Amino acid sequence: MPLPTAVWGHFVLQIAHSITHPHFVCNSRCACSHQRGADVFLLRASRINQPRPRALLENFVSSSGDLAYATLLNSEAKGISAGRIAPDAFLQRELERAYAAAREGRAYNGQALTVGSGKTARTVVLVSAPVMYGGRFLGMIGSVVDLQFLIRRLQEINLGGLTPYVVDSQGRLIAGATPDYATGQDMTNLEIVKNFVEQGGKAQFVAATREFSIIDGKNSIKMLGTYSPVGNLDWAVVVQKPRAEAYRGVYEMQRTARLLALLAVLLSIGISIFAARRITNPLEILTESSHAIARGDFSQRVHLTSRTEIGELAATFNVMSEELEQFVEDLKRAANENRELFMGSIQMLAGAVDEKDPYTRGHSDRVTRYSVMIAREMGQPEEFLEIVRVSAQLHDVGKIGIEDRILKKPGALTSEEFDIMKTHTSKGAHILRPVAQLKDMIPGIELHHESLDGRGYPHGLKGDGIPLLPRIIAVADTFDALTTNRPYQEARDEQAALRIIHNLSGKRLDPTAVAAITAIYQRGEIRVPRPVLPVPPAPSQPAPEIAASAAAAGVETTRF
Repeated sequence: MPLPTAVWGHFVLQIAHSITHPHFVCNSRCACSHQRGADVFLLRASRINQPRPRALLENFVSSSGDLAYATLLNSEAKGISAGRIAPDAFLQRELERAYAAAREGRAYNGQALTVGSGKTARTVVLVSAPVMYGGRFLGMIGSVVDLQFLIRRLQEINLGGLTPYVVDSQGRLIAGATPDYATGQDMTNLEIVKNFVEQGGKAQFVAATREFSIIDGKNSIKMLGTYSPVGNLDWAVVVQKPRAEAYRGVYEMQRTARLLALLAVLLSIGISIFAARRITNPLEILTESSHAIARGDFSQRVHLTSRTEIGELAATFNVMSEELEQFVEDLKRAANENRELFMGSIQMLAGAVDEKDPYTRGHSDRVTRYSVMIAREMGQPEEFLEIVRVSAQLHDVGKIGIEDRILKKPGALTSEEFDIMKTHTSKGAHILRPVAQLKDMIPGIELHHESLDGRGYPHGLKGDGIPLLPRIIAVADTFDALTTNRPYQEARDEQAALRIIHNLSGKRLDPTAVAAITAIYQRGEIRVPRPVLPVPPAPSQPAPEIAASAAAAGVETTRF
């Protein structure tokens, strides 16, 4: 709940009393009209500069340390002044307003002004009253009050944790305890000040403590505050404090209560856990072992000594774990045997294809090794590497369906023979497509002769239309074909082969895969065995129409 109004009112009333005290200046009009107007003649033009009026004014100023300046003007706006300061342009305008109000028979309470600069700066306010006699305007007496006494009082209140300040009827700052606000600053952005301004002359008593918010940068701070109007000046004394600080005592008590309650709960829980531990511990051990088996760790055993039903359950659990472990080992061994049989069958099938042509013996094994190295260099996962391994091993399986007269022909192929040779990719895919386990490997077998520029076969795919798997195999296949002896070409060394591959990069071959095999070679991980077969005599050049057909297809007149 907000603090009682009386608590806040105690402070604001003290400050309000301090403010109204210097207002006795306005009563100085009596000094100009007592003794039945006997001294009225002092305000005449011929008398205003006489020693007596000046002495009275100087005595008036020196009677209080809070008066910084005073002036006495007659009906002709002529007069005398005394004080510690000299009016600047702003204070001079205030004096002009005060004189205009005095001619209308009104007292004047001016705006707060700052005079001087640096350490000599002072906050002052002009208070004036008309000098009247018999309903006739004789002149004006005005006093500039130094509000330093008020600021000191506000600072004393501020030491108690409150933020006090004084505003006028328009919500402008008269004086504050801290330099956070400037004299004359518009304070109506604060709800509590805005409320006072909206009340106008209706605010007569200390306002109830209320909540409001102030904006500090991007943060909104909840505040508590109240104000007390100073009726004869149309000012208000405002006192505010962050709500969190105002409620700090309550919050501390609440935190202490919550902490004690929490400690009591924790103590109760601790005692309960201690009491239940001997019952739950065997169950926890059994549960942990069950979770380990669920994760696939069949070597887990329950080490529990108990003569209860839980102990019997643990023994049964250990027997079950041993049997499961043995069963899983048997399954793993059978799976490994099946996999080795599967891979052996694939290698035999690929070897059978290679054996049809002595010049390509070992080709499938080398392409497989290069393809896996390229895929690993490209950061592909192990599951994909296994697909690459099988697909590369079987990439030329379709050559089983190619006649030996074409497959083993020592010279260049005719265009008809080359068209038949190009069908080996589709034949290989057709042979393996019925095997469901090999469906992920089919693209590498069927599409490894596709070209990025769309001039490959069998479908003439282009760019991203070619999957990654055949792109990798195509680079490995090309590298092996260039570094081994063939009936139609002599083997090149690795660097020459890489130069040719780089020339095909981005046109026929994938640039990423080309970069990968280059990096592998530069690290010395590729060692090409020297050919052992003799190179046959170079055949006659292929017919022009065959070479043109091959160039149009985007491939060489080779059969790798």
